[in-house]
Amino acid sequence: MEWSACTDEYEKLVFRMSTPRVVIDNAVCSNSTIVKFDSARKHGILLEAVQILSDLNLFIKKAYVSSDGRWFMDVFHVTDQNGNKLTDESVLKYIEQSLSSIYNGKTNHRNGLTALELKGTDRVGLLSEVFAVLAELQCDVVEAKVWTHNGRTASLIYVKDSITGTSIEDSQKINRLEARLRYVLQGDSDIRSATTSISDAVIHPERRLHQMMFADRDYQMNPIFKFSSETPVVTVQNWAERGYSVVNVQCKDRVKLLFDVVCNLTDMEYVVFHATINTRVDQAYMEFYIRHKDGTPISSEPERQRVIQCLQAAVERRSCEGVRLELCTEDRQGLLAEVMRTFRENGLNVTRADITTTGDLAANVFYATDAIGYPADQKIIESVRQKIGLTNLKVKELPFASHQKVEREDQSVGVGGAVLLSLGSIVRRNLYNLGLIKSCS
Repeated sequence: MEWSACTDEYEKLVFRMSTPRVVIDNAVCSNSTIVKFDSARKHGILLEAVQILSDLNLFIKKAYVSSDGRWFMDVFHVTDQNGNKLTDESVLKYIEQSLSSIYNGKTNHRNGLTALELKGTDRVGLLSEVFAVLAELQCDVVEAKVWTHNGRTASLIYVKDSITGTSIEDSQKINRLEARLRYVLQGDSDIRSATTSISDAVIHPERRLHQMMFADRDYQMNPIFKFSSETPVVTVQNWAERGYSVVNVQCKDRVKLLFDVVCNLTDMEYVVFHATINTRVDQAYMEFYIRHKDGTPISSEPERQRVIQCLQAAVERRSCEGVRLELCTEDRQGLLAEVMRTFRENGLNVTRADITTTGDLAANVFYATDAIGYPADQKIIESVRQKIGLTNLKVKELPFASHQKVEREDQSVGVGGAVLLSLGSIVRRNLYNLGLIKSCS
């Protein structure tokens, strides 16, 4: 064989090893789209794959994860939020292209924006004060995500200078902004732990929020008020014969649940070697076989308890407590400050917020309770809507329709479907051979 031919074959091998294979099929299963992804194994690859699906707000109804040597295989059964298969060709193409190019890396840098990271003790009216400071200092909020958990809050806010329309470059203004926001976060009782910083991180924003709350040790704190959310059931056991730690999580199913769990396992420096995920009605059942990056399982009782606490916190941080309010209106300077002031004056506490601006349109989602965490009174909600605008602020129900569909496998899958089904069976067979599932069928 000539040298040039050898080089060509080597280049093909390198390309094959560095390019994941993606198969998407709607024929195998009657009620979900199957996404199969296999690639060379590396730390964090599972999180990156799940992140792509989660960013589309898809429900992952089932999943099988298995690694064989240095190779990694995933099979995901996904639906939209209404429980339907994915039929939009642009969405299917996006999934395929994103998963195929996963090794190329994807930054989340917001050009022309300044990123603010805020941490502190949560209290009623805190967001009203934060957005009032930003409006006063002529900072327009373009995007923001706010989470609260166990009496703590973490925010990632992207702003631009109201005058220049670009990121804030004036160092004096930045110092003044940080000082004012830190003063607001400290309040009367959080002098030590309240932090404000300008971030240049290009990490996924929701992963960053998990990291912020983890660093804040929210998982060690007890909630001040807790009336509605069920505590996730998490167990951790060691399988000595195989050298794995087996993590089981059972909780209410929701969008981005798998992302939240895998994100925290990854950032805690654990590697997921095998996993099975299943959902029934509105409950999710997840089982992970993990080790440390050095190949060892969990080695002590304190570490085991820490994993349990951290995964419970990971699930609870995004729990939808309170009524969901959607604000859609023309964006203007000081809009968020006015809306948050109206919430505060009517005794509403925002437990989570997702703020986006596209062009001149503001599309914001808030989850609100009363001042002590109970569901907000309907009369107060209607009063707030009257003040903000009935057409602008709407009450939305959470999308649980997807759980109402009966799950059954399509018996007539056809030739193409049978091929994909056999590919998915490879993963299940690996799990069965290892004794990780009871049946490979």
